[in-house]
Amino acid sequence: MLLILLEALLALLVLVGIVWWTMFSGRKGGEPPPDEDQER
Repeated sequence: MLLILLEALLALLVLVGIVWWTMFSGRKGGEPPPDEDQER
């Protein structure tokens, strides 16, 4: 039972790590401003 809980905790930590990495590894200055042609 303890092994299953440890494995579940590890899987949760990996999931949180992947989400954290994808959220905060973007461009340093944020997204570029949209082109004026695309707004029309």
